[in-house]
Amino acid sequence: MVASDSDMTPDQVDGDSTNATTTPTTQTPVENTQVEDTFDDIAKYKIIEVSGADVLGRPVIAFYSCHLPPSNTIDHTRLLRYLKFTLDKYVENDYTLIYFHHGLTKGNKPSLGWLRQAYREFDRKYKKNLKAMYLVHPTNFIKILWGIFKPIISVKFGRKVQYVNYLKQLESVINIDHLVIPDVVKVHDKRVMAKYQSKILRNTVAPAKPKEVNPTQQFGVSLQFLKENNKGLVIPKVMTETITYLLDKGLEVEGIFRRCPNAAVVRDVQSRYNRGESVDYSALLDVHIPAAILKTFLRELPEPLLTYQTYDRIITIKALELSNRVKFCQSIVSENLSDDTYTVLKHLFDFLQKVLQHSDVNKMNSVNLAIIFGPNLVWSTNDALSLAAMEQINTFTKLLLDHHDEVFTKVIPTTEST
Repeated sequence: MVASDSDMTPDQVDGDSTNATTTPTTQTPVENTQVEDTFDDIAKYKIIEVSGADVLGRPVIAFYSCHLPPSNTIDHTRLLRYLKFTLDKYVENDYTLIYFHHGLTKGNKPSLGWLRQAYREFDRKYKKNLKAMYLVHPTNFIKILWGIFKPIISVKFGRKVQYVNYLKQLESVINIDHLVIPDVVKVHDKRVMAKYQSKILRNTVAPAKPKEVNPTQQFGVSLQFLKENNKGLVIPKVMTETITYLLDKGLEVEGIFRRCPNAAVVRDVQSRYNRGESVDYSALLDVHIPAAILKTFLRELPEPLLTYQTYDRIITIKALELSNRVKFCQSIVSENLSDDTYTVLKHLFDFLQKVLQHSDVNKMNSVNLAIIFGPNLVWSTNDALSLAAMEQINTFTKLLLDHHDEVFTKVIPTTEST
């Protein structure tokens, strides 16, 4: 469990109700900077990264103090604008923030005035959908700072903040392999782990012997396993049932796929599927549950739906001329995927087309859907997802959504029910 002032949980937390005022600025408006300014002078430091999704499918944004340059070499006003520029792509959805504190020094530490301004600048738009904020390797400085800011921080926002003493504690929140963790942070974590080692050993239960996978298992097993144990059906049971329900009840729900239901309920539904029990979504009275289950199913596949072999090609998509990108996407899904995998992927995107057709009501356009589904469709075997890689994956996913009929042209001979 993560050490914190409140219980460690990735469950949904109520949105912040603070009506913070945005500090006026004479800088160029944000709307223009998003188009004209890519903040290359700030982005090169890799202070902030988008690192896949947490256990509930929420985008994870990581901030690395060790990447902050000396304070006298960076324009902190531009840094703040860059942080907002990056977050603006994700804050319309539920998201998680991980702050890596190690590496903050007297030489690169922003002023208290800047921190106060940042808190005010990150108004309700940013706080509402922030569902959890994890402070990794907190020091006495952080705890003192928290005490200074507590009077101006809303109670609801305060409940979202959790202390994480060492990296292993993040495993209940996110696949750590998907995080870009700087070497200096890893070295520091080893020192911290040595300090906590005796306590960890006292609280560690000997691992159970691996169990044979139950034929009814639905999560964390391959598409081939599911087909062999589901009467030869290509479309997995979880996908069939969640998509069927969402087609009936979810297409006109505003923010479908953006909101995360209670994590305990999601885990219970997963367990019921894995035991071979039936799941009645209408009895659960929350359309966001099947939406979360669908994302969880994709994220827990042992190999991503778009497969490992496509990753290196997908993250080059933005290097291509615009006129060549759709053909590039079509070749990847048609030539690099097996017939069964292609069929499952097409089934998912056929459904997402229906979601897009109701975007005027559900507010889920192709940008939003790409941000949500991209990290759940492709990842690398050994590389963490950097912000640059995530943008490439989102671009690729958006192209699949926007050019569905041009991309999914492969005809699979029907020899069985799918």
